[in-house]
Amino acid sequence: MPTNAVAPHHQAGPVARLRALRSVELRTPELTRAADFYAEVWGLEVVERDTHGSWLRGTGEEHHVLSLSRAERNGLGRISFAVGTPAEIDQAAGALLARGIEPVAGPGPLDQVGGGYGLRFTDPEGRLIELSAQVEAVPPRGRDAAVPVGVTHAVLNTTDIDALVAFYCEVLGLRVSDWSEHQMAFLRCNADHHCIAFNQAEWASLNHVAYEMTSVDHFMRGLGRLRHHGVVPQWGPGRHGPGNNTFSYFTDPAGLVCEYTSEVAQIVEDQWIARVWRRVPELSDLWGTAGPPSQTIRCHMAGEPDPGPLAAGAPDASPQEAVQATKPQPEEAAR
Repeated sequence: MPTNAVAPHHQAGPVARLRALRSVELRTPELTRAADFYAEVWGLEVVERDTHGSWLRGTGEEHHVLSLSRAERNGLGRISFAVGTPAEIDQAAGALLARGIEPVAGPGPLDQVGGGYGLRFTDPEGRLIELSAQVEAVPPRGRDAAVPVGVTHAVLNTTDIDALVAFYCEVLGLRVSDWSEHQMAFLRCNADHHCIAFNQAEWASLNHVAYEMTSVDHFMRGLGRLRHHGVVPQWGPGRHGPGNNTFSYFTDPAGLVCEYTSEVAQIVEDQWIARVWRRVPELSDLWGTAGPPSQTIRCHMAGEPDPGPLAAGAPDASPQEAVQATKPQPEEAAR
């Protein structure tokens, strides 16, 4: 039982208050096919597109929830969290430096599609994390169509689940909602049961990205729309025990796993008690409709070893993209 895995007491608090998971960047060798899939089949809408990448939004308020970048192999580009104000970004930079974590970009204006003010740094396994505020607004979209609202969570494979849970709790202020034995940890930043989950694995990689559907009816109609496109679930539909959310998993043209989900459990902060779930079929799928995940989808969820986009020798690593924001001066960041 992983009772000792939550972050130990630290004299410094989290570097910022995260409002939500804003977006995820995926690096893919199948940029054109992946962009077409997410826009024409998955249900996102292209905000901007060029030869190097695509930026897509859902029906929610975020400028974009998914960005795709051309790379030699599959990988996670960055994970972006929403922070309230530029002042909080500046404070986060100082708090990171006080912990010995130097931002690789910012704090400053983000020279990227959607703009904003932010900073970026890496976690212990090389993932690029972005904190941002004042990202450009987009016109409202209706929510009647059976398409995603936005990104609701990302599941990350890790070689050291205890260390990663401690880092994301101590540094980013996430809270553990539940464990699935000592195999998975579900972490939240707001009322949603989880925005990040970690899965103990043989190497660090992206497991999958989940997209929120407005209701279980939207969820099922979305599955029907995908079926009309000849796309059928590789696992699901079903309903998970931890998080109580519906699930149905698919793979994009590069083999990265994407999920439709809905009705994730809502946490009342002062009343929630984390529990450790047993890893048994009847709790993995409360409906009993999905059956066990196939070896194929398990293989896709394992992904490829991913040292992170800034790692030395990583294919198509492009630090200039990550360091487009102004590098902080120590005395400025410490204010």
